[in-house]
Amino acid sequence: MSSTFTYQFDTPTYKGTSTVLTGLFINGKFVDPVEKGTIEVLNPVNGKVITSVAAGTAADIDIAAQAARKAYKERWGLKVPGAQRGRMLNKLADLLQANADEFSALEALDVGKTFSVARMADIPGAIAVLRYYAGWADKIQGKTIETNDKKLAYTRHEPIGVVGAIIPWNFPLTMLSWKIGPALAAGNAVILKPSELTPLTALRLCPLFVEAGFPDGVVNIVNGYGSTAGQALSENMIVDKIAFTGSTLTGRKIMEAAAKTNLKKVTLELGGKSPSVVFDDVDLKQTVKWVSHGIFMNHGQACTAGSRIFVQAGIYDKFLKAFTEHALSLKVGDPFARDTYQGPQVSQMQFERIMGYIKSGKEEGATVHVGGERHGNEGYFIQPTIFTECKPNMKIVQEEIFGPVAAIIKFTTEEEAIEQANDTLYGLACSVFTKDVDRAIRVAHSIEAGTAWINCHNSTELSVPFGGFKQSGIGRELGEYALENYTNVKAVHVNIGHRL
Repeated sequence: MSSTFTYQFDTPTYKGTSTVLTGLFINGKFVDPVEKGTIEVLNPVNGKVITSVAAGTAADIDIAAQAARKAYKERWGLKVPGAQRGRMLNKLADLLQANADEFSALEALDVGKTFSVARMADIPGAIAVLRYYAGWADKIQGKTIETNDKKLAYTRHEPIGVVGAIIPWNFPLTMLSWKIGPALAAGNAVILKPSELTPLTALRLCPLFVEAGFPDGVVNIVNGYGSTAGQALSENMIVDKIAFTGSTLTGRKIMEAAAKTNLKKVTLELGGKSPSVVFDDVDLKQTVKWVSHGIFMNHGQACTAGSRIFVQAGIYDKFLKAFTEHALSLKVGDPFARDTYQGPQVSQMQFERIMGYIKSGKEEGATVHVGGERHGNEGYFIQPTIFTECKPNMKIVQEEIFGPVAAIIKFTTEEEAIEQANDTLYGLACSVFTKDVDRAIRVAHSIEAGTAWINCHNSTELSVPFGGFKQSGIGRELGEYALENYTNVKAVHVNIGHRL
């Protein structure tokens, strides 16, 4: 019998109790891992242990895969009509809505993001995604295709089978919804591995899957380290497809594992080094707010973070002054305080990684214009940081930092901005700021990125596809496009008169 963790919240923004079962959720029940291992979950505010959760390994992944396969074959997939699958997803959304404050508090505790952001954005966003794909569940259709008068030809969009999902630590419940929403709507069974750093909301959701009516084995949540449970999920011969969000380095390993085993289908949402291009005709006040949101949202821990900010020479000084004032106004501190904008980074490792990039920027000749230091004397807090005098070959310009660190670069011409914006291995997102509509569209079309925002940044819509070019990934999430990741297309040819 797996253990239980209870936490009493007594904060300015939330007061209440949350109880989480900390085992592995396999075949509709919480169980202990085969090897009895555990993982400590730390509070990023102070580095202290919150609780320990079960650590799954290859043996547990195999048990979950067998349970998922059995459920898919016997009591899920196309045996359950799409309308019924949709009702279950909507019921899950209802249950999450009813417990939204608690889930927001767990997300703030676990990740270090502010309670207010979790409550206003993360949890409502996850609920909306579940409802969106609930609506799609009975609308996944093929086509009748004209061939000749002696044949009926049509396609069926069938579930793939057993889907393995591996999600990151920066938006735990949001990323969970992006994976399970389309997978379950299409009729697949799922094995999901949350990040070992932030497993609490995924575990808290497990009883709600049962309450929502999902049959045993349809959804399985297996905590574990990437090098063990994640690797095993990528290699497992029962798993038909892997959906992963995380680093490009790990994405390569997942592709390799999938290729070396059963050649399972793979979708990858990977890293980014997104450019924000600011022309000199912008609405300065609004642009500063959006660019700040682009880089400092979620403490800079977003794959779409606008960490390379290209500013046209004519407005560079005014922009830098206003952007600096805005960055200095951002309150760093307790995630549960009402006026906090930025909490801690998620872990000691992430803190050290970011500080290492800041050190590199200084050593390579960039100027720390603002920040560049630890905030406070405990936990994983970092000051919002702005670098100027940045050169294209610097690590802080080329590599994903995943923290509150902006590199500002001056440009003169539109052509120069496009060339520099495209000087990256990544192609996840970009933003263009200008009042000139023709230029806005022209530049947005010229930058090599899967998402282009005009006069905004980090403004996704659940009905619009999301994904990257180049080394930022394969496939698309959100919208109708995501369903393509979770279905196989079968062509059916019916002879209605052709004789040999």
